[in-house]
Amino acid sequence: MFTAEALPLIFAALMGLSILLYVVLDGFDLGVGLLFPFADVDERDRMVASIGPFWDANETWLVLAIGILLVAFPAAHGTILTALYLPVAVMLIGLILRGVAFEFRAKAPVAHKRPWDVAFWAGSLMTALSQGFMLGMYVMGLRWGWAEVAFATLTAGALAVAYSFIGAAWTILKTDGDLQRKAVSWARGGIWGVVLGMGAVSMATPLVSPRIFDKWFRFPEIVTLAPLPLMSGLLVVLLWLSLRRLPTRDDSFAWFPFAGAVVLMVLGFFGMAYSFYPYIVPEKLTIWEAASSTESLSIILVGTLFVLPVILGYTVLSYFIFRGKATRLSYD
Repeated sequence: MFTAEALPLIFAALMGLSILLYVVLDGFDLGVGLLFPFADVDERDRMVASIGPFWDANETWLVLAIGILLVAFPAAHGTILTALYLPVAVMLIGLILRGVAFEFRAKAPVAHKRPWDVAFWAGSLMTALSQGFMLGMYVMGLRWGWAEVAFATLTAGALAVAYSFIGAAWTILKTDGDLQRKAVSWARGGIWGVVLGMGAVSMATPLVSPRIFDKWFRFPEIVTLAPLPLMSGLLVVLLWLSLRRLPTRDDSFAWFPFAGAVVLMVLGFFGMAYSFYPYIVPEKLTIWEAASSTESLSIILVGTLFVLPVILGYTVLSYFIFRGKATRLSYD
């Protein structure tokens, strides 16, 4: 049905879509967990109520992305996970700790809730930092040296702040009253971490590879690509201006910080995808070199075309059913 050249591209696009959806969707519920220390007991309950219907489904996109990497690009899967096994292990421990704490805190007596809140925050922090560290190491070409680790440590902190920003934006959208006002102040602080993180990755990526530098700064690409950083800068300014005016009396524009954060992440994702294409392992393996055989990809594609609409379907359905403001947390 598809040619040997087209199939790896299709799977690369599907994996990219899964990663982007994971970063956006699980990004905000990780961010809500990161903001726990700044909220009181009742506010934490309402923040959990705002992500309760979604967080399980959000993590499905991570499973799908890793699954596609394993079956469609086995050579890249081995290289990337071998280089990043330590942060991957930290991420898995964080996800488990977070999941267990999420379930137990809702059923624990009030006196025992505090340790589960700390566990939920710790699991969210471990997950965010390890993902940011992996992003930095990937940009640095998966090389373990002092400079590479220092840069990855910077991106780890920046991604955690970026997640807290989109988590604050989600809280603005889903709540009102004092908690919404508090979330606006969290977002005002978090936006500068987003600027720092995106700026650091944007400046470092062209410098680690002459090929990537040439892709961005040769003529006419430098003119064609200019709208990408310009749009990002304009969006940051609009976000800052909107946060200075929120919350409004009639709750108008409460959606804008979350929508703006999503668009900002999408722009950053496309910038990275353009930089590294056609490599899946930076400067070592292209999409076609790492791909499974054409026969295998053809069979896997049939299964993927069944699974992907199901995941998309229940994701859209859950967001439609639980739209509107979050109310009191209840498991009755």
